[in-house]
Amino acid sequence: MPKRKTISERIIETALELLDKNPDGLRYSELRDKILAIDSTFIANTINGSIWNLDARYPKRVYKPSRGLFRSAKYKPMDSDDSTPDVAAPATIAPASTDSVKESNFYKPFADWLVREIEDATLAIPLGGNKFKDKWGTPDVIGIWESRRNDIIKGAIEIISAEIKTETSQLVTAFGQACAYKLFSHRVYLVVPQRSGKEEISRLDSLCQIFGIGLVTFDADNHETPDFRILVRPARHEPDLFYTNKYMPLIQDKLFF
Repeated sequence: MPKRKTISERIIETALELLDKNPDGLRYSELRDKILAIDSTFIANTINGSIWNLDARYPKRVYKPSRGLFRSAKYKPMDSDDSTPDVAAPATIAPASTDSVKESNFYKPFADWLVREIEDATLAIPLGGNKFKDKWGTPDVIGIWESRRNDIIKGAIEIISAEIKTETSQLVTAFGQACAYKLFSHRVYLVVPQRSGKEEISRLDSLCQIFGIGLVTFDADNHETPDFRILVRPARHEPDLFYTNKYMPLIQDKLFF
C-alpha cells in the first residue's frame, strides 16, 4: 500500500504544479493564495511554512529571478549564471505594445494625474520631443511644485520630471533617462507598462528605491483610462542648479508665469 502524502507534501506538489503553469512566475502571496483557492482545507500557516524556501529546497525545480518571485526552473534562461536546470526553456517575454496607442497620448493624462490625483505638482505639462536640445534627453512630462498663496509655511519651487515608456523592451533605456533627469529635477518618476514582466518590475522597484526615483505602472493600451499606480515614491533631492537654470529658461513661458 503506497504511503499517504503528508499535508506539507501535498502543498509543495501543488505549488510546483502552479509554477509550471505560470511561466512569468508567482510572488509568495500569489502562490499562497492560489494554493488556498485549489484546496481550502489547507491551513494558511502550513502553506507559509511549506513554500517560503521552495527555491532552496528544490533548486532544480524552482529559482528566484528576483527578490520575492518564485519561478519554475523550466523557464530559466539558458545563459543564466546558475547551474543548468533539468529542463530548459526560453524565458517568457512580455509582448510589445501595439502602435495603436502612441506614447505621447499618455503625457497629458500623467501630467493631470500628478496634479490632481497625488498632488505632487501644482502645475505639470506634456513636453517630450527634443525641447532641451541635447543628448541627455527631454522629460516626457515636467512640472513644478510651489507653495500656495494661503500656505503659512512656504517652500522653494521644486521641479518634477517623468519618463514614460509604452514599450517593455525599452525599460533599461527609460531608467537611464530618468536618472539623467535628476541633474535638474528635485523629483523624478519612471512610468512603465503594467504588463512588463514581474522580474523587470521587481528589478526596477529595487533600482528606483536605490536611486530615489518614483516608479509608476499604467495600462499602456488605454490612454483614456491609464490606471496609473504608484509603486515607489520619489525621494526629494537637490539637483545641480547649473543644469536646472540651463534648461528651465527653455520652458519658462509654460511653467513660470
